[in-house]
Amino acid sequence: MLGQDITLYTQINGRYDFTFIGNTMNVAENNPSSVLVTGTSSTASLNLNPTDTVIKAFLYWAGSGDGDFDVDLNGIPINPDRTFSHTNVFPDLTLNYFSAFKDITSFIQTTGNGDYTVSNLDISAFELDHFQRKTNFAGWAILIVYENSSLPLNQINVYDGLQGVPDNLSIDLTNLYVIDNNNATAGFIAWEGDASLPTETFAINGTIISNASNPIDNVFNGTNSITGSTDLYNVDLDIYEIEDYIQIGNTSANITLSSFQDFIMINTVVTKLNSQLPDATITIDDYQLTCNNRDIPVSFTVYNLNSTEILADNTPIAFYANGILVGSSQTQNPIPIGGNESGSITLTIPNTVATNFTLTAVADDQGNGTGVVTELVETNNDYNTTITLFESPNFNTLPPVITCNLGLTRGIFDFSSYEDLVKTNASHLISFHETYDDAIHNLNPILNTTTYEALTTPKEIFIRIENENNCISVTSFLLQVENCPPIIYNAVSPNNDSFNDTFFIEGLRDIFIHFKLEIYNRWGKLLWTGNRNKPDWNGYVEEGIGTKMAPDGTYYYILYLNDPSYPEPLNGYLYLSK
Repeated sequence: MLGQDITLYTQINGRYDFTFIGNTMNVAENNPSSVLVTGTSSTASLNLNPTDTVIKAFLYWAGSGDGDFDVDLNGIPINPDRTFSHTNVFPDLTLNYFSAFKDITSFIQTTGNGDYTVSNLDISAFELDHFQRKTNFAGWAILIVYENSSLPLNQINVYDGLQGVPDNLSIDLTNLYVIDNNNATAGFIAWEGDASLPTETFAINGTIISNASNPIDNVFNGTNSITGSTDLYNVDLDIYEIEDYIQIGNTSANITLSSFQDFIMINTVVTKLNSQLPDATITIDDYQLTCNNRDIPVSFTVYNLNSTEILADNTPIAFYANGILVGSSQTQNPIPIGGNESGSITLTIPNTVATNFTLTAVADDQGNGTGVVTELVETNNDYNTTITLFESPNFNTLPPVITCNLGLTRGIFDFSSYEDLVKTNASHLISFHETYDDAIHNLNPILNTTTYEALTTPKEIFIRIENENNCISVTSFLLQVENCPPIIYNAVSPNNDSFNDTFFIEGLRDIFIHFKLEIYNRWGKLLWTGNRNKPDWNGYVEEGIGTKMAPDGTYYYILYLNDPSYPEPLNGYLYLSK
Protein backbone atom coordinates (compact mmCIF):
# COMPACT_ATOMS: atom_id res chain seq x y z
CA MET A 1 0.00 0.00 0.00
CA LEU A 2 1.33 3.41 -0.98
CA GLY A 3 0.20 6.63 0.66
CA GLN A 4 1.35 9.59 2.76
CA ASP A 5 2.04 9.03 6.45
CA ILE A 6 -0.04 10.94 8.97
CA THR A 7 2.27 13.70 10.26
CA LEU A 8 1.92 16.96 12.15
CA TYR A 9 0.55 19.73 9.93
CA THR A 10 0.04 22.54 12.43
CA GLN A 11 -0.29 23.39 16.12
CA ILE A 12 -2.70 26.08 17.32
CA ASN A 13 -2.67 27.26 20.91
CA GLY A 14 -5.24 29.25 22.84
CA ARG A 15 -8.71 28.99 24.32
CA TYR A 16 -9.64 26.73 21.46
CA ASP A 17 -11.65 23.63 20.66
CA PHE A 18 -12.50 21.90 17.39
CA THR A 19 -15.40 20.30 15.59
CA PHE A 20 -16.22 18.71 12.23
CA ILE A 21 -18.98 19.13 9.70
CA GLY A 22 -19.24 17.14 6.49
CA ASN A 23 -21.15 14.60 4.51
CA THR A 24 -20.94 11.67 2.15
CA MET A 25 -21.64 11.71 -1.56
CA ASN A 26 -22.98 8.16 -1.29
CA VAL A 27 -26.74 7.69 -1.12
CA ALA A 28 -26.24 4.31 0.54
CA GLU A 29 -23.41 2.26 1.98
CA ASN A 30 -21.37 0.81 -0.83
CA ASN A 31 -20.76 -2.66 0.61
CA PRO A 32 -24.29 -4.13 0.59
CA SER A 33 -25.46 -2.11 -2.43
CA SER A 34 -25.97 -3.85 -5.75
CA VAL A 35 -25.88 -0.59 -7.72
CA LEU A 36 -23.60 2.43 -8.00
CA VAL A 37 -24.29 4.78 -5.09
CA THR A 38 -22.00 7.80 -5.42
CA GLY A 39 -23.36 11.22 -6.36
CA THR A 40 -21.62 14.58 -6.81
CA SER A 41 -23.15 16.87 -4.18
CA SER A 42 -24.10 16.91 -0.49
CA THR A 43 -24.77 19.38 2.31
CA ALA A 44 -23.97 19.78 6.01
CA SER A 45 -24.79 22.51 8.53
CA LEU A 46 -22.51 24.52 10.80
CA ASN A 47 -24.06 25.55 14.12
CA LEU A 48 -21.44 27.16 16.35
CA ASN A 49 -22.49 29.05 19.47
CA PRO A 50 -22.77 32.83 19.11
CA THR A 51 -19.78 33.23 21.45
CA ASP A 52 -17.55 30.95 19.32
CA THR A 53 -15.10 32.61 16.94
CA VAL A 54 -13.67 30.68 13.99
CA ILE A 55 -9.87 30.61 14.11
CA LYS A 56 -9.07 28.03 11.43
CA ALA A 57 -11.11 26.03 8.93
CA PHE A 58 -9.70 23.26 6.72
CA LEU A 59 -11.67 21.52 3.97
CA TYR A 60 -10.82 17.89 3.12
CA TRP A 61 -12.47 15.96 0.32
CA ALA A 62 -11.75 12.44 -0.86
CA GLY A 63 -12.92 9.67 -3.11
CA SER A 64 -12.13 6.66 -5.25
CA GLY A 65 -9.93 7.01 -8.31
CA ASP A 66 -7.10 9.25 -9.42
CA GLY A 67 -8.70 12.42 -8.06
CA ASP A 68 -11.17 15.20 -8.69
CA PHE A 69 -9.41 18.37 -7.54
CA ASP A 70 -11.87 20.94 -8.91
CA VAL A 71 -14.93 21.12 -6.66
CA ASP A 72 -17.33 23.84 -5.56
CA LEU A 73 -18.16 24.99 -2.04
CA ASN A 74 -21.49 26.86 -1.94
CA GLY A 75 -21.03 27.43 -5.67
CA ILE A 76 -17.50 28.83 -5.31
CA PRO A 77 -14.74 26.91 -7.20
CA ILE A 78 -12.17 25.39 -4.86
CA ASN A 79 -8.67 24.31 -5.85
CA PRO A 80 -6.58 22.36 -3.32
CA ASP A 81 -3.54 23.64 -1.45
CA ARG A 82 -2.31 20.07 -1.03
CA THR A 83 -3.29 16.64 -2.36
CA PHE A 84 -2.80 13.10 -1.13
CA SER A 85 -3.03 9.74 -2.87
CA HIS A 86 -3.21 6.11 -1.86
CA THR A 87 -2.84 2.88 -3.81
CA ASN A 88 -4.22 -0.40 -2.53
CA VAL A 89 -3.19 -3.67 -4.11
CA PHE A 90 -6.04 -6.15 -3.80
CA PRO A 91 -5.57 -9.80 -4.80
CA ASP A 92 -7.37 -9.30 -8.08
CA LEU A 93 -6.74 -5.63 -8.95
CA THR A 94 -5.00 -2.41 -7.91
CA LEU A 95 -7.09 0.62 -7.01
CA ASN A 96 -6.24 4.28 -6.41
CA TYR A 97 -7.77 6.72 -3.94
CA PHE A 98 -7.26 10.42 -3.30
CA SER A 99 -7.90 13.25 -0.91
CA ALA A 100 -7.36 17.02 -1.06
CA PHE A 101 -6.92 19.90 1.38
CA LYS A 102 -7.87 23.57 1.24
CA ASP A 103 -7.49 26.25 3.91
CA ILE A 104 -10.92 27.96 3.85
CA THR A 105 -10.58 29.95 7.07
CA SER A 106 -11.62 33.30 5.59
CA PHE A 107 -14.54 31.68 3.74
CA ILE A 108 -15.99 30.16 6.94
CA GLN A 109 -15.31 33.31 8.97
CA THR A 110 -17.23 35.36 6.42
CA THR A 111 -20.09 32.92 5.83
CA GLY A 112 -20.65 31.81 9.44
CA ASN A 113 -23.33 29.38 10.54
CA GLY A 114 -25.59 27.76 7.98
CA ASP A 115 -25.58 25.17 5.23
CA TYR A 116 -22.42 24.26 3.32
CA THR A 117 -22.69 22.32 0.08
CA VAL A 118 -19.79 20.64 -1.71
CA SER A 119 -20.65 19.92 -5.34
CA ASN A 120 -18.99 18.77 -8.54
CA LEU A 121 -17.07 16.09 -6.64
CA ASP A 122 -17.29 13.48 -9.40
CA ILE A 123 -15.72 10.01 -9.26
CA SER A 124 -17.97 8.48 -11.93
CA ALA A 125 -15.03 7.74 -14.23
CA PHE A 126 -13.64 5.36 -11.59
CA GLU A 127 -16.69 4.11 -9.73
CA LEU A 128 -17.34 0.99 -11.77
CA ASP A 129 -13.81 -0.31 -11.13
CA HIS A 130 -14.15 0.36 -7.41
CA PHE A 131 -17.59 -1.17 -7.34
CA GLN A 132 -15.93 -4.55 -7.87
CA ARG A 133 -14.29 -4.24 -4.44
CA LYS A 134 -17.11 -2.20 -2.86
CA THR A 135 -14.81 0.79 -2.26
CA ASN A 136 -16.70 3.26 -4.44
CA PHE A 137 -17.16 6.39 -2.31
CA ALA A 138 -16.72 10.16 -2.12
CA GLY A 139 -17.13 12.56 0.77
CA TRP A 140 -15.99 15.78 2.40
CA ALA A 141 -15.39 17.29 5.82
CA ILE A 142 -14.49 20.66 7.29
CA LEU A 143 -12.30 20.78 10.41
CA ILE A 144 -13.13 23.96 12.35
CA VAL A 145 -11.00 25.31 15.20
CA TYR A 146 -12.87 27.91 17.22
CA GLU A 147 -12.13 30.20 20.17
CA ASN A 148 -14.28 30.76 23.22
CA SER A 149 -13.18 32.78 26.25
CA SER A 150 -14.79 30.21 28.58
CA LEU A 151 -12.48 27.43 27.35
CA PRO A 152 -9.23 26.50 29.10
CA LEU A 153 -5.95 27.12 27.32
CA ASN A 154 -5.60 24.20 24.93
CA GLN A 155 -3.26 23.04 22.25
CA ILE A 156 -4.92 21.85 19.03
CA ASN A 157 -2.66 19.52 16.99
CA VAL A 158 -3.64 18.72 13.41
CA TYR A 159 -2.01 15.72 11.75
CA ASP A 160 -2.83 14.67 8.19
CA GLY A 161 -1.82 12.49 5.26
CA LEU A 162 -3.57 9.50 3.69
CA GLN A 163 -2.84 6.14 5.28
CA GLY A 164 -4.75 2.95 4.68
CA VAL A 165 -5.46 0.42 7.40
CA PRO A 166 -4.46 -3.10 6.50
CA ASP A 167 -4.60 -5.37 9.54
CA ASN A 168 -3.00 -2.87 11.91
CA LEU A 169 -1.90 0.75 11.51
CA SER A 170 0.12 2.57 14.15
CA ILE A 171 0.34 6.38 14.14
CA ASP A 172 2.63 8.26 16.53
CA LEU A 173 1.33 11.69 17.50
CA THR A 174 4.34 13.86 18.38
CA ASN A 175 4.97 17.40 19.59
CA LEU A 176 2.54 17.01 22.47
CA TYR A 177 2.97 18.29 26.00
CA VAL A 178 0.18 17.36 28.40
CA ILE A 179 -0.19 19.64 31.41
CA ASP A 180 -3.71 18.56 32.32
CA ASN A 181 -5.52 15.63 30.70
CA ASN A 182 -8.98 16.87 31.68
CA ASN A 183 -11.35 17.03 28.68
CA ALA A 184 -8.63 15.82 26.29
CA THR A 185 -10.08 14.66 22.98
CA ALA A 186 -8.96 13.11 19.70
CA GLY A 187 -10.86 13.30 16.43
CA PHE A 188 -10.67 11.61 13.02
CA ILE A 189 -11.63 12.18 9.45
CA ALA A 190 -11.71 8.68 7.96
CA TRP A 191 -12.93 7.32 4.65
CA GLU A 192 -14.50 4.07 3.41
CA GLY A 193 -15.61 2.56 6.71
CA ASP A 194 -18.57 0.17 6.55
CA ALA A 195 -21.21 -0.20 9.26
CA SER A 196 -21.89 -3.73 8.00
CA LEU A 197 -18.30 -4.85 8.66
CA PRO A 198 -17.73 -4.78 12.44
CA THR A 199 -14.10 -5.78 12.30
CA GLU A 200 -12.12 -2.68 13.35
CA THR A 201 -10.89 -1.15 16.60
CA PHE A 202 -9.32 2.09 17.77
CA ALA A 203 -6.76 2.18 20.57
CA ILE A 204 -4.82 4.99 22.19
CA ASN A 205 -1.63 4.16 24.05
CA GLY A 206 -2.60 0.50 23.88
CA THR A 207 -6.18 0.81 25.22
CA ILE A 208 -9.09 0.10 22.89
CA ILE A 209 -11.77 2.76 23.26
CA SER A 210 -15.21 3.59 21.86
CA ASN A 211 -18.05 6.07 22.27
CA ALA A 212 -21.81 6.19 21.85
CA SER A 213 -21.62 6.41 18.06
CA ASN A 214 -18.75 4.02 17.61
CA PRO A 215 -18.98 0.49 19.05
CA ILE A 216 -15.76 -0.97 20.34
CA ASP A 217 -15.53 -3.38 17.39
CA ASN A 218 -16.92 -1.08 14.68
CA VAL A 219 -15.47 2.38 15.18
CA PHE A 220 -15.45 3.32 11.48
CA ASN A 221 -19.08 2.80 10.71
CA GLY A 222 -20.19 5.85 8.73
CA THR A 223 -21.20 8.01 11.70
CA ASN A 224 -20.73 11.54 12.95
CA SER A 225 -20.16 11.53 16.70
CA ILE A 226 -20.72 15.30 16.88
CA THR A 227 -24.27 15.20 15.45
CA GLY A 228 -25.06 11.56 16.13
CA SER A 229 -25.74 10.97 12.44
CA THR A 230 -25.58 7.32 11.34
CA ASP A 231 -25.98 7.82 7.60
CA LEU A 232 -22.64 9.24 6.51
CA TYR A 233 -22.15 6.05 4.42
CA ASN A 234 -18.43 5.36 4.14
CA VAL A 235 -17.40 8.64 5.84
CA ASP A 236 -16.51 8.93 9.54
CA LEU A 237 -16.28 12.16 11.54
CA ASP A 238 -15.57 11.05 15.09
CA ILE A 239 -14.35 12.67 18.31
CA TYR A 240 -13.32 10.59 21.33
CA GLU A 241 -12.72 11.51 24.95
CA ILE A 242 -9.14 10.41 25.71
CA GLU A 243 -8.47 11.96 29.11
CA ASP A 244 -8.30 8.53 30.75
CA TYR A 245 -5.73 7.27 28.25
CA ILE A 246 -3.01 9.92 28.37
CA GLN A 247 -0.90 11.10 31.26
CA ILE A 248 0.25 14.49 32.45
CA GLY A 249 3.72 15.06 31.05
CA ASN A 250 3.20 12.97 27.91
CA THR A 251 4.97 14.41 24.88
CA SER A 252 3.60 11.84 22.43
CA ALA A 253 0.74 9.41 22.03
CA ASN A 254 0.23 6.30 19.95
CA ILE A 255 -2.92 5.54 18.01
CA THR A 256 -3.47 2.00 16.76
CA LEU A 257 -6.16 1.11 14.23
CA SER A 258 -7.02 -2.45 13.28
CA SER A 259 -9.28 -3.82 10.60
CA PHE A 260 -9.37 -7.47 9.62
CA GLN A 261 -11.96 -7.15 6.84
CA ASP A 262 -12.90 -3.53 6.30
CA PHE A 263 -10.66 -1.20 4.22
CA ILE A 264 -10.18 2.13 6.05
CA MET A 265 -8.21 5.29 5.13
CA ILE A 266 -7.27 7.86 7.74
CA ASN A 267 -6.98 11.40 6.37
CA THR A 268 -6.85 13.60 9.48
CA VAL A 269 -6.22 13.20 13.20
CA VAL A 270 -6.88 16.10 15.61
CA THR A 271 -6.05 16.26 19.31
CA LYS A 272 -7.10 18.78 21.94
CA LEU A 273 -4.89 18.85 25.03
CA ASN A 274 -4.62 21.21 27.95
CA SER A 275 -1.04 22.40 27.48
CA GLN A 276 -0.43 25.56 29.48
CA LEU A 277 3.05 26.43 28.29
CA PRO A 278 4.79 29.46 26.82
CA ASP A 279 6.40 29.45 23.41
CA ALA A 280 9.40 31.74 23.11
CA THR A 281 10.35 32.99 19.67
CA ILE A 282 12.60 35.86 18.64
CA THR A 283 13.27 38.15 15.70
CA ILE A 284 16.18 40.43 14.90
CA ASP A 285 14.44 43.68 14.02
CA ASP A 286 17.34 45.92 13.13
CA TYR A 287 21.10 46.31 13.39
CA GLN A 288 23.46 49.19 12.73
CA LEU A 289 26.71 48.84 10.81
CA THR A 290 29.48 51.39 10.66
CA CYS A 291 32.61 51.25 8.59
CA ASN A 292 35.45 49.10 9.87
CA ASN A 293 33.65 48.52 13.14
CA ARG A 294 32.86 45.07 14.54
CA ASP A 295 30.67 46.44 17.33
CA ILE A 296 27.07 46.03 16.12
CA PRO A 297 24.06 47.45 17.98
CA VAL A 298 21.20 44.96 17.51
CA SER A 299 17.48 45.44 18.20
CA PHE A 300 15.39 42.34 18.80
CA THR A 301 11.94 41.25 19.95
CA VAL A 302 11.03 38.18 22.01
CA TYR A 303 7.51 36.87 21.40
CA ASN A 304 5.15 34.56 23.26
CA LEU A 305 2.56 34.35 20.49
CA ASN A 306 1.32 30.81 19.85
CA SER A 307 1.31 29.95 23.54
CA THR A 308 -0.90 28.99 26.44
CA GLU A 309 1.09 30.44 29.32
CA ILE A 310 3.07 33.53 30.31
CA LEU A 311 6.76 33.51 29.37
CA ALA A 312 8.68 34.24 32.55
CA ASP A 313 11.08 37.15 32.96
CA ASN A 314 14.82 36.48 32.84
CA THR A 315 14.36 34.03 29.97
CA PRO A 316 17.91 33.82 28.54
CA ILE A 317 18.78 34.95 25.03
CA ALA A 318 21.96 34.04 23.16
CA PHE A 319 23.50 35.50 20.01
CA TYR A 320 25.86 33.60 17.72
CA ALA A 321 27.98 34.68 14.76
CA ASN A 322 28.65 31.67 12.55
CA GLY A 323 27.99 29.51 15.59
CA ILE A 324 30.32 31.45 17.93
CA LEU A 325 28.68 32.96 21.00
CA VAL A 326 29.03 36.75 20.77
CA GLY A 327 26.49 38.03 23.26
CA SER A 328 23.87 37.17 25.88
CA SER A 329 20.79 38.91 27.20
CA GLN A 330 17.51 38.06 28.91
CA THR A 331 13.90 39.18 29.00
CA GLN A 332 13.19 41.90 31.53
CA ASN A 333 9.50 41.26 32.27
CA PRO A 334 6.97 38.43 32.08
CA ILE A 335 5.61 38.29 28.52
CA PRO A 336 1.86 37.58 28.39
CA ILE A 337 0.20 35.15 26.01
CA GLY A 338 0.26 36.77 22.60
CA GLY A 339 2.65 39.47 23.84
CA ASN A 340 6.21 40.50 23.12
CA GLU A 341 9.10 42.47 24.56
CA SER A 342 11.74 44.43 22.65
CA GLY A 343 15.36 44.78 23.64
CA SER A 344 18.77 45.79 22.35
CA ILE A 345 22.35 44.68 22.72
CA THR A 346 25.72 45.62 21.24
CA LEU A 347 27.56 42.60 19.88
CA THR A 348 31.30 42.51 19.24
CA ILE A 349 32.11 40.24 16.32
CA PRO A 350 35.54 38.58 16.74
CA ASN A 351 38.15 39.07 14.04
CA THR A 352 38.11 35.31 13.51
CA VAL A 353 34.57 35.60 12.09
CA ALA A 354 34.42 36.35 8.37
CA THR A 355 33.14 39.67 7.09
CA ASN A 356 30.05 37.91 5.76
CA PHE A 357 28.43 35.79 8.47
CA THR A 358 25.15 34.47 9.84
CA LEU A 359 23.89 36.16 13.00
CA THR A 360 21.62 33.86 15.01
CA ALA A 361 19.45 34.97 17.91
CA VAL A 362 18.08 32.22 20.14
CA ALA A 363 15.41 32.69 22.78
CA ASP A 364 15.62 30.43 25.84
CA ASP A 365 19.31 29.68 25.35
CA GLN A 366 21.88 30.01 28.10
CA GLY A 367 24.67 30.34 25.56
CA ASN A 368 25.40 26.64 25.40
CA GLY A 369 22.40 25.47 23.39
CA THR A 370 20.26 24.62 26.42
CA GLY A 371 17.23 26.45 27.75
CA VAL A 372 15.50 26.88 31.10
CA VAL A 373 11.86 27.07 29.94
CA THR A 374 9.61 24.16 29.01
CA GLU A 375 7.80 25.30 25.87
CA LEU A 376 4.99 24.14 23.66
CA VAL A 377 7.44 24.00 20.75
CA GLU A 378 11.12 23.57 21.44
CA THR A 379 12.29 23.88 17.85
CA ASN A 380 11.30 27.45 16.92
CA ASN A 381 13.54 29.49 19.21
CA ASP A 382 16.10 30.78 16.72
CA TYR A 383 16.18 33.53 14.12
CA ASN A 384 18.89 33.90 11.48
CA THR A 385 19.98 36.80 9.35
CA THR A 386 22.99 37.24 7.09
CA ILE A 387 25.20 40.26 7.78
CA THR A 388 28.03 41.69 5.74
CA LEU A 389 30.20 44.07 7.72
CA PHE A 390 30.95 47.47 6.25
CA GLU A 391 34.60 47.76 5.31
CA SER A 392 36.63 50.41 3.56
CA PRO A 393 36.95 49.64 -0.12
CA ASN A 394 40.03 47.99 -1.52
CA PHE A 395 42.06 49.91 -4.06
CA ASN A 396 45.00 49.56 -6.39
CA THR A 397 48.32 51.16 -5.52
CA LEU A 398 49.31 53.78 -8.08
CA PRO A 399 52.80 54.70 -9.28
CA PRO A 400 53.97 58.32 -9.44
CA VAL A 401 52.95 60.48 -12.36
CA ILE A 402 56.08 61.88 -14.00
CA THR A 403 56.30 64.80 -16.40
CA CYS A 404 58.96 67.21 -17.60
CA ASN A 405 60.34 69.81 -15.24
CA LEU A 406 59.14 73.20 -16.41
CA GLY A 407 61.48 74.97 -14.11
CA LEU A 408 62.09 74.97 -10.39
CA THR A 409 60.28 71.55 -10.23
CA ARG A 410 57.05 72.93 -11.71
CA GLY A 411 55.07 70.55 -13.93
CA ILE A 412 51.80 70.03 -15.82
CA PHE A 413 50.25 66.63 -15.08
CA ASP A 414 47.55 64.41 -16.55
CA PHE A 415 46.29 61.84 -14.01
CA SER A 416 42.74 61.49 -15.33
CA SER A 417 43.26 57.75 -16.00
CA TYR A 418 43.90 57.16 -12.30
CA GLU A 419 40.16 57.44 -11.57
CA ASP A 420 39.67 54.03 -13.17
CA LEU A 421 43.06 52.55 -12.35
CA VAL A 422 42.65 52.98 -8.59
CA LYS A 423 39.28 51.15 -8.49
CA THR A 424 38.77 47.51 -7.64
CA ASN A 425 35.03 47.90 -8.18
CA ALA A 426 33.43 49.88 -10.96
CA SER A 427 30.78 51.26 -8.58
CA HIS A 428 33.31 53.03 -6.36
CA LEU A 429 33.18 56.83 -6.32
CA ILE A 430 36.53 58.58 -6.80
CA SER A 431 37.68 62.13 -6.07
CA PHE A 432 41.14 63.75 -5.95
CA HIS A 433 42.31 66.19 -3.28
CA GLU A 434 45.41 68.20 -2.40
CA THR A 435 45.36 67.32 1.33
CA TYR A 436 44.50 64.26 3.39
CA ASP A 437 41.96 66.21 5.44
CA ASP A 438 40.19 67.37 2.30
CA ALA A 439 40.00 63.77 1.12
CA ILE A 440 38.62 62.54 4.44
CA HIS A 441 35.95 65.24 4.53
CA ASN A 442 35.37 65.32 0.76
CA LEU A 443 36.32 69.00 0.43
CA ASN A 444 37.88 70.97 -2.43
CA PRO A 445 38.05 68.19 -5.02
CA ILE A 446 40.51 68.64 -7.89
CA LEU A 447 38.34 69.11 -10.97
CA ASN A 448 41.08 69.47 -13.59
CA THR A 449 42.92 66.15 -13.74
CA THR A 450 44.14 66.43 -17.33
CA THR A 451 46.30 69.61 -17.10
CA TYR A 452 46.86 69.95 -13.39
CA GLU A 453 49.72 72.34 -12.56
CA ALA A 454 51.96 71.66 -9.60
CA LEU A 455 54.17 74.65 -8.81
CA THR A 456 56.61 72.57 -6.82
CA THR A 457 57.25 68.86 -6.79
CA PRO A 458 57.28 66.17 -5.63
CA LYS A 459 53.65 66.77 -4.67
CA GLU A 460 51.34 64.21 -3.04
CA ILE A 461 47.80 63.90 -4.40
CA PHE A 462 45.19 62.13 -2.24
CA ILE A 463 42.39 59.95 -3.63
CA ARG A 464 39.12 59.39 -1.79
CA ILE A 465 37.47 56.02 -2.67
CA GLU A 466 33.88 55.57 -1.50
CA ASN A 467 31.80 52.37 -1.79
CA GLU A 468 28.05 51.68 -1.73
CA ASN A 469 28.06 51.56 2.09
CA ASN A 470 29.56 55.09 2.25
CA CYS A 471 32.77 53.63 3.61
CA ILE A 472 35.91 55.35 2.36
CA SER A 473 39.55 54.63 1.82
CA VAL A 474 42.20 57.25 1.15
CA THR A 475 45.31 56.53 -0.84
CA SER A 476 47.77 58.80 -2.59
CA PHE A 477 50.30 59.05 -5.35
CA LEU A 478 53.14 61.43 -6.15
CA LEU A 479 53.52 64.01 -8.86
CA GLN A 480 57.17 64.10 -9.88
CA VAL A 481 59.15 65.89 -12.54
CA GLU A 482 62.19 64.80 -14.43
CA ASN A 483 64.67 66.95 -16.29
CA CYS A 484 63.84 66.35 -19.92
CA PRO A 485 66.50 66.97 -22.59
CA PRO A 486 66.79 70.69 -23.44
CA ILE A 487 65.85 71.89 -26.93
CA ILE A 488 68.71 73.75 -28.58
CA TYR A 489 67.93 76.43 -31.18
CA ASN A 490 71.29 76.78 -33.00
CA ALA A 491 70.69 79.93 -35.05
CA VAL A 492 71.67 83.32 -33.56
CA SER A 493 71.00 86.66 -35.21
CA PRO A 494 71.70 89.46 -32.69
CA ASN A 495 69.97 92.31 -34.60
CA ASN A 496 67.44 93.26 -31.91
CA ASP A 497 64.44 92.11 -33.96
CA SER A 498 63.32 89.86 -31.10
CA PHE A 499 63.93 86.73 -33.17
CA ASN A 500 66.94 84.56 -32.28
CA ASP A 501 68.77 87.53 -30.80
CA THR A 502 70.55 85.14 -28.43
CA PHE A 503 71.61 81.51 -28.36
CA PHE A 504 68.42 80.18 -26.73
CA ILE A 505 68.19 76.74 -25.21
CA GLU A 506 64.68 75.80 -24.16
CA GLY A 507 64.32 73.77 -20.96
CA LEU A 508 67.70 74.76 -19.58
CA ARG A 509 67.48 77.61 -17.11
CA ASP A 510 65.72 76.86 -13.77
CA ILE A 511 65.92 73.18 -14.69
CA PHE A 512 69.59 72.32 -15.09
CA ILE A 513 70.59 74.94 -12.59
CA HIS A 514 74.25 73.88 -12.57
CA PHE A 515 74.77 73.92 -16.32
CA LYS A 516 77.84 75.37 -18.02
CA LEU A 517 77.90 76.43 -21.66
CA GLU A 518 81.10 77.00 -23.72
CA ILE A 519 81.29 78.62 -27.17
CA TYR A 520 84.26 77.95 -29.46
CA ASN A 521 85.27 79.31 -32.84
CA ARG A 522 86.10 76.98 -35.71
CA TRP A 523 89.75 76.85 -34.63
CA GLY A 524 88.86 75.70 -31.16
CA LYS A 525 89.39 78.93 -29.32
CA LEU A 526 87.10 79.40 -26.32
CA LEU A 527 85.16 82.61 -26.91
CA TRP A 528 82.50 82.55 -24.18
CA THR A 529 81.48 80.67 -21.06
CA GLY A 530 77.99 80.89 -19.59
CA ASN A 531 75.92 79.53 -16.69
CA ARG A 532 72.61 80.17 -14.93
CA ASN A 533 73.86 83.52 -13.62
CA LYS A 534 74.73 84.94 -17.06
CA PRO A 535 72.45 85.99 -19.90
CA ASP A 536 72.24 84.00 -23.10
CA TRP A 537 75.07 84.44 -25.61
CA ASN A 538 74.43 87.10 -28.26
CA GLY A 539 77.74 86.86 -30.14
CA TYR A 540 79.77 88.71 -27.55
CA VAL A 541 83.42 87.59 -27.30
CA GLU A 542 84.92 87.81 -23.88
CA GLU A 543 88.32 89.54 -23.91
CA GLY A 544 88.15 89.75 -27.67
CA ILE A 545 90.84 91.48 -29.73
CA GLY A 546 89.51 94.41 -31.58
CA THR A 547 85.76 94.05 -31.73
CA LYS A 548 83.82 92.54 -28.85
CA MET A 549 81.33 90.85 -31.21
CA ALA A 550 82.14 87.68 -33.05
CA PRO A 551 81.89 87.82 -36.82
CA ASP A 552 79.26 85.91 -38.78
CA GLY A 553 80.09 82.27 -39.10
CA THR A 554 79.87 78.79 -37.68
CA TYR A 555 80.71 78.19 -34.04
CA TYR A 556 80.87 75.16 -31.81
CA TYR A 557 79.21 74.73 -28.40
CA ILE A 558 79.67 72.34 -25.53
CA LEU A 559 76.83 72.19 -22.95
CA TYR A 560 77.57 70.60 -19.61
CA LEU A 561 74.22 69.88 -17.87
CA ASN A 562 75.87 68.62 -14.69
CA ASP A 563 72.89 66.36 -14.08
CA PRO A 564 73.11 62.67 -13.04
CA SER A 565 70.73 61.75 -15.85
CA TYR A 566 72.99 63.36 -18.42
CA PRO A 567 76.58 62.58 -17.52
CA GLU A 568 77.91 63.36 -21.01
CA PRO A 569 77.94 66.94 -22.37
CA LEU A 570 75.82 67.94 -25.34
CA ASN A 571 77.68 69.53 -28.23
CA GLY A 572 77.11 70.78 -31.74
CA TYR A 573 77.32 73.74 -34.10
CA LEU A 574 75.52 77.05 -34.03
CA TYR A 575 75.30 79.68 -36.75
CA LEU A 576 75.81 83.37 -36.11
CA SER A 577 74.55 85.99 -38.57
CA LYS A 578 73.79 89.67 -37.97
